[in-house]
Amino acid sequence: MKQNRVILYLFFTTIWMALGSCQAPSISDSEGEQPAAKGIDLQMGAEQIGSYLPKLRGKKVGLVVNHTSNIRDVHLVDSLHNLGISIVRIFAPEHGFRGDADAGAHISDGKDITTGAPIISLYGLNKKPKPEHLEGVDVVVYDIQDVGARFYTYISTMSYVMEACAEWGVPFMVLDRPNPNGHYIDGPVLDPEYSSFVGLHPVPVVHGMTVGEYAQMVNGEGWLKNGLEVDLTVVPCAGYTHQSPYNLPVKPSPNLPNMRSIYLYPSLCFFEPTSISIGRGTDKQFQVIGTPEATFGDFHFMPIPKPGAQKPKHEGRDCVGLDLTGLSPESIRTKDRLDLSYLVEVYNSMKDKGAFFTSNSFFDKLAGGAGLRQKLSAGQSEAEIRASWQNDLKAYDEMRQQYLLYPK
Repeated sequence: MKQNRVILYLFFTTIWMALGSCQAPSISDSEGEQPAAKGIDLQMGAEQIGSYLPKLRGKKVGLVVNHTSNIRDVHLVDSLHNLGISIVRIFAPEHGFRGDADAGAHISDGKDITTGAPIISLYGLNKKPKPEHLEGVDVVVYDIQDVGARFYTYISTMSYVMEACAEWGVPFMVLDRPNPNGHYIDGPVLDPEYSSFVGLHPVPVVHGMTVGEYAQMVNGEGWLKNGLEVDLTVVPCAGYTHQSPYNLPVKPSPNLPNMRSIYLYPSLCFFEPTSISIGRGTDKQFQVIGTPEATFGDFHFMPIPKPGAQKPKHEGRDCVGLDLTGLSPESIRTKDRLDLSYLVEVYNSMKDKGAFFTSNSFFDKLAGGAGLRQKLSAGQSEAEIRASWQNDLKAYDEMRQQYLLYPK
């Protein structure tokens, strides 16, 4: 009986994918924007069940997943469980299994009510699976939606899991998903001396790769500990190119609520270790810029505790600055570059520039080195700053070519 249900599930899934013209709602729909077309033929790696299910059949499976790990509106955990796959571990990244925890918040271990599998947090002190976490696991599957910025920590989690799997001889599979910022590369390439969880590898801020391509690069460049290589399988997306616009069906983390915020995120994240708020504790996260000191702009907002931002910067204070919600997501996307003008102009407007950086070390980790902070402090223009990273960016792009799975 169970086998019959599995056959029926696969049959109807195949029909549903073939008909694929019914798009799932995107996070842009909720704000009244016209979503960029996904394309009738675009399929996530997870949606191509027939291509990877035989490799999981009869295996004890570990999953690295969160709330974005869906096949349309069904979670991958539930889909595989319904297909008779034995799920023995679930690993959760920053923001937790359900994606509702604050950035940097401690994530507790738990148990999945559907499968009974232990949920192991990979954020906080334990960023890498321990040997006991992989005991009895035959294969680990990664399926998480990324946004294509070096400091977005899901790719760091993936790298640590790859490393653990390589050390203990466990195969690693990536179910690939599009990168909404995958149409360009930009920013300073990370200096390995500044390697941290918000940037492990020598790639630019906007790396221009899907997680599947990134996994191939980590493996191929020998970036795992001691130059290890993991037994890697990537299930690629179908019908995707790096120029394909892709609106995410669910927000990838609590403070990226829509496509405007996702496109602005690589440029505005530099404000995190400064005295400037970028909207955490509002409903315009990564879409407003302001400070109680009112040194620029005339837009007012007040951060208050909210899910995903329980202790926002400048809580309960009137901040004055810029409102970027009038920008269309498409106008931001088609710039094909980091926009440093916000950082440069806001810094130059500060009366007390010594109070701008609240953590030099964290700013340098985000930037991948001290150069950006030093050039900003020296009064260099955006053009001068951008010129400083072009040679490294060109060398990175040449190296990247061998790992691309999709047309540029």
